[in-house]
Amino acid sequence: MNTDLIHQQLQKLLIQLAQELKNNNLWQQQAPSVEALSSTAPFCYDTLSFAQWLQFIFLKRMQIMVQSKTPLPSAISLCPMAEEAFKQHDASIVKLITIIADIDELLSGKREQTRHE
Repeated sequence: MNTDLIHQQLQKLLIQLAQELKNNNLWQQQAPSVEALSSTAPFCYDTLSFAQWLQFIFLKRMQIMVQSKTPLPSAISLCPMAEEAFKQHDASIVKLITIIADIDELLSGKREQTRHE
């Protein structure tokens, strides 16, 4: 697939991801501390919620990559983490998980979504 097309599709998915975080009241107006954002643990699990990681780490990094048209990661699998992180949420969270699965599939060619509407 054309890399420009992948960047365009990813940009649309990132916008949808941000909107769905807002729709589920998971969007925060204030950023976590610099220390919390500097964690080296996977998904900053020791300092951030998964929703915070999506908003303040993943979205920002992916938007920079899309805007600068740099190569995108191809080994990505966020959906299993999303399903675990949001397992206590009701069915309204499924759209958010589906968007994350769409991002995984676009970048890696794999889809690991188990939670559906």
